[in-house]
Amino acid sequence: MNVSEMVALQDKIIERMRSCYDPEIPVNIYDLGLIYDVKVEPTGHVDVKMTLTAPGCPAAGTLPGEVEDKITVLPGVTSVKVQVVWEPPWDKTRMSEAAKLQLGFL
Repeated sequence: MNVSEMVALQDKIIERMRSCYDPEIPVNIYDLGLIYDVKVEPTGHVDVKMTLTAPGCPAAGTLPGEVEDKITVLPGVTSVKVQVVWEPPWDKTRMSEAAKLQLGFL
């Protein structure tokens, strides 16, 4: 996979992550700022670093698997590793302007 194909795949991955929602907040996880990093390797392997709004988040058991499932089905993806990280901690400053507007923070 060349660089332009990796960039195109990364864009598709981000689009797919925008269809995942934290069950307690009506904003997708990408615009909510829960995705810290997405790396696509030339082999088609995808590494995702994400967090949750809080360590006790009820979605902790399901959201990372949902992200993995939505990415795995994309053409060109050979494998996916979703890692939940807690550093740096999530806060509202990580949200997109659209998410802040939707939740009334602007």
